[in-house]
Amino acid sequence: MESNKLLAALSYFSIFFAGIIVPIVVLCVSGDKEVKHHAKKALISHLLLLIPVPIIIFAAFADIIGIHQGEVPIMLFVGIIISIILSIIIFIWNIVKGIQVLSKETII
Repeated sequence: MESNKLLAALSYFSIFFAGIIVPIVVLCVSGDKEVKHHAKKALISHLLLLIPVPIIIFAAFADIIGIHQGEVPIMLFVGIIISIILSIIIFIWNIVKGIQVLSKETII
């Protein structure tokens, strides 16, 4: 049972060192329903970090091409700010969930 808690918590803590790789491996390897549930939640939270990427790429290309020539690249700044805020929130959420999994008697 301890290894199940450790795998579930590792899925959340992997945001620091392995990104989406650990939750995918845990989903494939683990047979425990609760561990898979936590791995899915961790994988989704890791993938949420990719949401602002298309906005930043579009804004950078628009700035390079000159669509908004002479203007402050507001869309680029907004994308970067959203990315930073989202990253901080997701990092904190993953730390909290990993600690909660480790401190509970049963993992649900």
